[in-house]
Amino acid sequence: MNEPVIYAIGDVHGEADMLHKLHARLFAHHEAHSDGCQMLLVHLGDYVDRGPDSCGVIETVMRLETREDIRVVNLRGNHEQMMIDAYDDPDRFRLQWLMNGGDATLESYAKRGLEEPSAEHIAWLNALPGLHLEEDRRMAFVHAGLDPNLFPYCSNEIRLWTRARRFFDTRQWEGSSLEGWSVVHGHTPTHDFQPETDGRPPQRFNLDTGAVYGGRLTAAIFAPGTAVEFLSV
Repeated sequence: MNEPVIYAIGDVHGEADMLHKLHARLFAHHEAHSDGCQMLLVHLGDYVDRGPDSCGVIETVMRLETREDIRVVNLRGNHEQMMIDAYDDPDRFRLQWLMNGGDATLESYAKRGLEEPSAEHIAWLNALPGLHLEEDRRMAFVHAGLDPNLFPYCSNEIRLWTRARRFFDTRQWEGSSLEGWSVVHGHTPTHDFQPETDGRPPQRFNLDTGAVYGGRLTAAIFAPGTAVEFLSV
């Protein structure tokens, strides 16, 4: 089978309408340019909090997992982790989650007549992985980033939260276990709402283009043998 065309999507943060529009553009792009190739759709986490319809975003990406015509990988972000912690230990973590956008998430469930997220949604969040590797192409997909010296055995805390310079500056990957890999991530909104790359050729791709802050929701398209393409809504 041919190598898949990989479509990676940055932080959604409850922007369900933007996600639906971006999915439509990606499916149309795949049909027009890569028909006959497998489609791998990777969401980089932070589905919830701050935006208007976190519940709708979770419903959408869960539903995509049931499709047989595409592969779907949904990664965990730090906001999913905060939501999980808020329900695992509400006395310690619920207020922190609410102050970081969890109040908007609860409102999205309230619009559906639910006081709290369903047990199904919480279980789904708990099962989300923190890292996805396409080893044949030496590509890593993660929410926030990686420690070049510990890759691929970084802790979930690093995968979900890091903004360390040793990750953002790909020159510091030289001589580490991350050398020769490409990393696709989100978590840190770009200042100009444009996707960010680092390295020559690019090795790090930041797809958090501030959808919930008045920016855009962005996908990167990794098709074998062609330059990376970006699509945004």
